[in-house]
Amino acid sequence: MVEKSLWTQKVEQNPQHSHWYVQRFRTMAASGEDLHGEARLVDALAPRGASILDAGCGPGRVGAELAARGHQVVGVDVDPVLIDAAQADHPGPTWLVQDLAELDLHAVAAPFDAVVAAGNVMTFLAPSTRRTVLERIRDHLAAEGRFVTGFGAGRGYPFEEFAGDAQAAGLTIELTLSTWDLRPFTPESDFLVAVLGR
Repeated sequence: MVEKSLWTQKVEQNPQHSHWYVQRFRTMAASGEDLHGEARLVDALAPRGASILDAGCGPGRVGAELAARGHQVVGVDVDPVLIDAAQADHPGPTWLVQDLAELDLHAVAAPFDAVVAAGNVMTFLAPSTRRTVLERIRDHLAAEGRFVTGFGAGRGYPFEEFAGDAQAAGLTIELTLSTWDLRPFTPESDFLVAVLGR
């Protein structure tokens, strides 16, 4: 049994948190907010009709947009409430309840052309599982596949520590940005978008 993610711990403390999170994004979508910056970047990096894993997919906003752009998407999240919302709001992709620290999709999917972990997913992992999650993501990437993630500073996972964990997990950082719309990363950046390969 792996250590529970920080997200799971938060939900255990407040069982309504997941429902609030789902409603937050439904409200943002209904008001016409642009929720697809992450998907646009991943779409640009992936071949047409790629197989893409949305790791920590939440209620499915990124994976659904990638599916709408013609990709074959599997989304996984540890929170069944979020998976239920993804299935209800975004039929089409495969949505599964699974802890990223125990990620095993080899029986249901070939290696992925791309894996995306948006929405501060990396900072919601239990610290003891971070390298394990990165190793499992690496193991689900095709030989030329890429892993794209983004998260903010000040959330308990320093960017330098992430870089070290990624290297230890057999991943190479190919590109760093400070936003999903391609602003360059600088030492002063308070957000990191990283593109990694095997």
